[in-house]
Amino acid sequence: MPTDSPAPALKDLFDEARFRKVAKALSGIFPGFAAKTFLQQGLGGLETLSLMQRLRRMTECLHATLSADYPEALKILRALAPQIDKAFVTLVLPDFVGCYGLGHFQVSMEALKFFTPFGSSEFAIREFLRRDLSGTLRVMQEWSTDPDEHVRRLASEGCRPRLPWSFQLPELMADPSPALPILENLKSDPSLYVRKSVANHLNDITKNHPGKVLALLRSWPLENPHTAWIARQALRTLIKAGHPEALELIGASGEAVIAPLQVSCVPAQLRLGDTLTLACEIRSTAPTPQRLVIDYAVHYVKKSGASAAKVFKWKELTLASGETVRLSRRQTIRDFTTRVHYTGRHGVEILINGKSLGRAFFELEC
Repeated sequence: MPTDSPAPALKDLFDEARFRKVAKALSGIFPGFAAKTFLQQGLGGLETLSLMQRLRRMTECLHATLSADYPEALKILRALAPQIDKAFVTLVLPDFVGCYGLGHFQVSMEALKFFTPFGSSEFAIREFLRRDLSGTLRVMQEWSTDPDEHVRRLASEGCRPRLPWSFQLPELMADPSPALPILENLKSDPSLYVRKSVANHLNDITKNHPGKVLALLRSWPLENPHTAWIARQALRTLIKAGHPEALELIGASGEAVIAPLQVSCVPAQLRLGDTLTLACEIRSTAPTPQRLVIDYAVHYVKKSGASAAKVFKWKELTLASGETVRLSRRQTIRDFTTRVHYTGRHGVEILINGKSLGRAFFELEC
């Protein structure tokens, strides 16, 4: 039955019930577990904490109540891992390693490898990269050939220069070369889960070193469909910006040879929460087939009254000589934590092979 109740906040994964459930599981694993202390320290002021603060609170409570011997504490947490029923909650296990295991490199690497299939060790491994980049990358290069896709993904995801929700890795932002052998091992990985990470890693690198990424991709077997998929996703930021070499690499070089675009925004007047339908008609006037990468940019009105463009991926296609294609896209205009809308006239541009070739407008009332 439909309900208007809001979805639970992610931070509620670490609520009182979760702390009590973990305490009960640990009491069954570790007879000497101080459950009362764990709950007293964990629940005080819990409701005032954010998601990541709650996760760290549980990590600190584990440290305060498990064995003072780090390898022994890890044995207990290994036994706990299969009993946690939410993948995000399992992040507390590698977080424990990242906080308290820096002085136990080998056993910590083994623990992070063990924990990553339950959720992910991508955040914790960065503590070790920050402390010992070369030594940690050597282990991660070994992981990049592991039979488990979760471990292979960790090899790529953990050393992304700009991993969301984590701190940046300045050394790899300045020179991504030390991590490239890992990506080389994964360039044709059969797992989509891994390929997404490799593409995101390369996209991170394009922010500082587009030439390095383009040179690397040119050396890869782009006739392999897995590798070609990685390349297209890795170059998405450059393609949105109309970077000619990136467009050429995916076979969409040169300006589109088409008739003047027919573009529409319906309805032309919207309120926040309404759905906009963007449509365009593209007719080839080229004598031969042409590869087209079609994106669109919405020029959102800012609080100041100025506007700022946000580019969205739309479609890639091959258009035959004289062929016409009609495209439409629906987008609900609603606020996000990363974007707040304001009343005003919004422009929408159609970008084909990086060039703006058509525009329409809609009025938004907030």
